[in-house]
Amino acid sequence: VQSSTASESLCLHPAGSCTSASLHTVEDYRSRWRSIRVMYFTMFLSSVGFTIVITSVWPYLQKIDESADASFLGWVVAAYSLGQMVASPIFGLWSNKRPRREPLVCSIFINLSANIYYAYVYLPRTNNKFHMLISRAFVGFGAGNVAVVRSYVAGATSLKERTSAMANMSACQALGFILGPALQACLSFIGEQGVTVKIIQLQLNMYTAPALLAAAFGLINILLVVLVLREHHVDDDGRHINAINYTSEGMHYTEESVDQVAVLTSNILFFIVMFIFAVFETIATPLSMDMFAWTRKEAVLYNGIIICCIGFESILVFLVVKVASQRFGDRPVLLAGLAIIFCGFFILLPWGNHYPKIQWADVKNNSLVSRMSEATIASNSSLEPTGCPYEQTWCQYTPVIHLAQYISSDILIGVGYPACNVMSYTLYSKILGPKPQGVYMGWLTASGSGARTLGPIFVSHVYTILGPRWAFSLICGMVVGAIILLSSVYRKLIAFSARHGRIVE
Repeated sequence: VQSSTASESLCLHPAGSCTSASLHTVEDYRSRWRSIRVMYFTMFLSSVGFTIVITSVWPYLQKIDESADASFLGWVVAAYSLGQMVASPIFGLWSNKRPRREPLVCSIFINLSANIYYAYVYLPRTNNKFHMLISRAFVGFGAGNVAVVRSYVAGATSLKERTSAMANMSACQALGFILGPALQACLSFIGEQGVTVKIIQLQLNMYTAPALLAAAFGLINILLVVLVLREHHVDDDGRHINAINYTSEGMHYTEESVDQVAVLTSNILFFIVMFIFAVFETIATPLSMDMFAWTRKEAVLYNGIIICCIGFESILVFLVVKVASQRFGDRPVLLAGLAIIFCGFFILLPWGNHYPKIQWADVKNNSLVSRMSEATIASNSSLEPTGCPYEQTWCQYTPVIHLAQYISSDILIGVGYPACNVMSYTLYSKILGPKPQGVYMGWLTASGSGARTLGPIFVSHVYTILGPRWAFSLICGMVVGAIILLSSVYRKLIAFSARHGRIVE
């Protein structure tokens, strides 16, 4: 940078040669990166808004509606992603036609309102579980702005800047995954009873406080988008384009110029990566309660701490990924990430001759010793039944998963998932090239949301009926399929500019 005032010119061309198209004012440069950082923060707050309630959804659901079972939990978790899947292409198309500020503010407001709705789902006298389902669907609909965020960052960075920018955005997302469960763990000390604000009929407890905090974060996000965000767009070489959803003359890239096989493959791989992580985050709380005989409060606290640690680990992984992708390339890092995920789920398979603690046996023994009636047991919170429910018949013949297995699996998945996640959409943005990517990013986000819709439903049903051995074996098979697919189209997953001979991959 050879400029001392905002009015002087700044050379931003990656190759170091300054042309008239690559000269910007210092203020343009600063404004571009301020806007990108607002996108980082939007991704961070979106992540916090999701993870701040994820470990408490299951016990909250059990508390407000006793008819809800683990299978319905799958639908509740999936509702978020189903809403996001529907919204992503809509917001992506909107962002291609109009300023990004519009879909961002609209989506964040929907998210904010839905979180407030979630905090009040205990109020209706019946069908509380369906109210929770609807609230989570609308929270997910608001989260469809992830497509807008990714397309903005992809369009506002040059090819050389993009991997680093995408990694930074993923690091902010991981930081959200850290603070979300950490805040939930802190708020768990409020307890299940909490305090009641009679004026607004609000029960402020360990289940509703996180959702209200997420709504407050949404308000901050809206203010940042309105006050700070500006429209910026550069091409693959860093040349500035006046409007982010405008393509100048000489930059006409037709639909046929994009490798559609590479686009489809990227969507499939992203689907698999997100499906696997959706399975992992959905099953963590029920699995730990079944295998380690944790209470609802212990499961929320301990899993919050574990996910927090995984988030810290993910940030380190993103730093390593930025260096590794520059040295070895994006595709090898993606392949290595899939291999590590496979190891994580393989370790989680149950082995040995020890079996989990059966829930009904404890209740029966307690009643025999104390000669208390079932009504007395039910009314005494200190006798909350723990262990593997007798309704799940596999509990009686499936070996227990030890805590060491669980932690080891968490560590490996905490390495593999972030590497695969950032490499998936970094590769995707490079494959698409400099054209407006709102719709394409909308489809990628919809693909991931579809995975997060089907993953919880799949694992909640397979886990409930067949147990962890079948559930995790099928996931291992899916990861192997992803590795084979990536290997078969390895040469096609290259940047748009490399495919058209402008750069060497």
